[in-house]
Amino acid sequence: MKIGLDLMGGDHAPQNALDGAILACDVMKGEDLLYCIGNINLIKEKFALEYEKLTNSCRIKFVDAVDVIEMSDTPTKAYSQKPKSSMAIGFRMLKGDEIDVFIGAGNSGAMLVGAVYSVKVIEGIIRPAIASLIPKENGKFEIIIDVGVNPDARHDVLFQFGLMGSIYLKNIFGIENPRVGLLNIGHEKEKGNLVTQAAYSLMEDTDKYNFIGNIEGYDIFGDKADVLVCDGFTGNMIIKTLEGFYHVIKKHGISGEFIDSFNYETYGGTPILGINKPVILGHGVSSPIAFKNMISLGKKIVENNLIPEIKSQILNQNNIQ
Repeated sequence: MKIGLDLMGGDHAPQNALDGAILACDVMKGEDLLYCIGNINLIKEKFALEYEKLTNSCRIKFVDAVDVIEMSDTPTKAYSQKPKSSMAIGFRMLKGDEIDVFIGAGNSGAMLVGAVYSVKVIEGIIRPAIASLIPKENGKFEIIIDVGVNPDARHDVLFQFGLMGSIYLKNIFGIENPRVGLLNIGHEKEKGNLVTQAAYSLMEDTDKYNFIGNIEGYDIFGDKADVLVCDGFTGNMIIKTLEGFYHVIKKHGISGEFIDSFNYETYGGTPILGINKPVILGHGVSSPIAFKNMISLGKKIVENNLIPEIKSQILNQNNIQ
């Protein structure tokens, strides 16, 4: 497997990405090849120890990239202005089948734009989405989709979020027949705004996934659903609230198995669901452990044929319609 890693993306680049790649050598198989994309002269000069460790531990190729798409760069302009950036080069390699999966923790808007414009959205998918893991009190977890790509989402978009989320959990985490819930302000079918009411009607009539009805905010940490569907505005607010609460709790010295499970680095990153090739998006402050887990997730997505399965399900859905 050929894995592309953007060394220059993230708040602590390239240090954390290099250290994460070193850790990931333990999970890579003999035939795996890691492409580390970044400023080679900078890395050799200032990170010589990490460079040596990495070259001695993995099958690796360094790909030179002299530019960096910064967190403050405008996503749509970044590619035309910085074609020699690590992110732009990574997406060109992914488009050209030089790598099987591309991983980065840089400018999330630019990562999304790069994914959509390079490898394109799967035919039949209305809008791509990103999902995030949320721990449950019983030690299990669920995903929430979308968490930021689509602040406004139509009812048919929410329907597809449920399908992609269900496929993701089944293929990557082995959860059979995942329970899909629609985040809403009440359990009753009639509750919510016009979009959630229309989405409910589509979801309850489908045989494509296991829709269980509306889920309220206080149900999030319970075990009522495996996939929580919502628009990107709602999902982003929920995720950032949980992240903020986790930091406050830790600041006060409170810990425990459930509390510690909210540490983002445990999960690494998330795939952009609905595009033609695997792209893993990480948090800007990703630690070395988070980078290692992103690489592991990327490998798992390729090995378990997540993208072909989503394509197949969407094709079947469109043929039926």
